[in-house]
Amino acid sequence: MSPLSTALAGQKKATIHSIGSTHVDPLNSSPPKIGFAIVGTGTIAAFHARAIATTPGAELRAVHDLAAARAIAFAAEFGGDPVDDLGVLLKRPDVGAVCVTVPSGLHGEITIRALEAGKHVLCEKPLEITTERIDLMTAAAKRAGRILAAVFQNRLGAGAQNLKAALEAGRFGRLTLCSAYVKWWRAREYYSGSSWKGTRSLDGGGALMNQAIHAVDLLQWLVGMPTKVSAQVRTRVHAIEMEDTAAALLEFPVGALGVIEAATSCYPGSRLRLEIAGERGTAILEDDRIIRWEFADPQPGDELIGLGGHSSIGGGSSDPKAIGLEGHRLLVADLADSIRTGRPPMIDSREARNAVAIIEAMYLSARTGAAVAPSGPGA
Repeated sequence: MSPLSTALAGQKKATIHSIGSTHVDPLNSSPPKIGFAIVGTGTIAAFHARAIATTPGAELRAVHDLAAARAIAFAAEFGGDPVDDLGVLLKRPDVGAVCVTVPSGLHGEITIRALEAGKHVLCEKPLEITTERIDLMTAAAKRAGRILAAVFQNRLGAGAQNLKAALEAGRFGRLTLCSAYVKWWRAREYYSGSSWKGTRSLDGGGALMNQAIHAVDLLQWLVGMPTKVSAQVRTRVHAIEMEDTAAALLEFPVGALGVIEAATSCYPGSRLRLEIAGERGTAILEDDRIIRWEFADPQPGDELIGLGGHSSIGGGSSDPKAIGLEGHRLLVADLADSIRTGRPPMIDSREARNAVAIIEAMYLSARTGAAVAPSGPGA
């Protein structure tokens, strides 16, 4: 059974578990639904709403946005009550979990308020735009005794899961080169039509922090945190405050080297690509499709894994709306199951911190011209 299957397998019904203000009756095989709220109604919020709608035992109960008209329109399409006062929403006893989908630089503020109000949280990537803020969020979750889960749906695809299993089995031998490439395109309107994308204060960066962070997270989840990064960033095409083009050299503790290339300046946009190579094998992943799978010691089933095929996770090489729903659905279902059973979520705040730590190190390296070690976890 894969790590994903293990994490999502079964739901305990023998014990009464707190779900917001409701409880599971051990004699009732159908526990009360977990009420979700969505805070922020931008593009990604629709994925959360659809994920909630397709998750048994979950229901969208409330929606909030600073612009009341947007919340009303969103609720009319996806359900839930539009609530113009966040404080009022967070006091609702029928809401047990909150999906945070506001601009990245506001994630910490909203998440901490929700946690302190006794709600569990599923927060979009990046968890926040600095590791210092992420550490404050983690501490708030610990104080509140609530779950803080993060959205890194690329880990959940079949291709990524197969690659993780092969690495854990040692099939690559000594790793030599482990790299990620996110050569995407965003049209001018993507930035000009937004008040926060590409800004330092609310996006926390450009192509690295917003788009490539999925690949950065996937790479470190597969092969470990790099010990040093050396990076350069440029703003080549778009009129934005932060970078639209970046490249970095990575050194891993196992001795392997790697490269990260990230851009929103590469028309028409290419698929997110990861390459893992070692002395005994090579694998290439594109938008969760394995397009190369070759090992010195073949195993039964290798021919099926190496056929590529359809990806339920999808990609956003030229269109941010082109990602699939399945990743978000799995994460909503995971949070619901974590609330019911008391187990940790698949991707918690400490896991989500790693990618931001790597990108922070890249930005510092670009500013100083020196190799930088990503910061370790906070208290």
